[in-house]
Amino acid sequence: MSRLEKLLALMVIVPMVSVGPVLAQDISEAADLTAVIALNGKPCGKVVAVMKRGDDDYTATCEDGNRYRVYVRDARVIVEKIN
Repeated sequence: MSRLEKLLALMVIVPMVSVGPVLAQDISEAADLTAVIALNGKPCGKVVAVMKRGDDDYTATCEDGNRYRVYVRDARVIVEKIN
């Protein structure tokens, strides 16, 4: 399992087992998505907003204004810039 796949697994598992407040889950998702975007070599800085679109499908807004769709297809993590 690659590091990217491990990070994605954490993105899915951590919020499911978390018993903390919703804010803690949002912070965790943002941190995980920040790492995934950085590992894909995309400019971001830090994810400041996350919108869950579906299972393993997120829209991340970065502090520098870039927006990305992060999702899984064929057991691979895909990061696409949104205009």
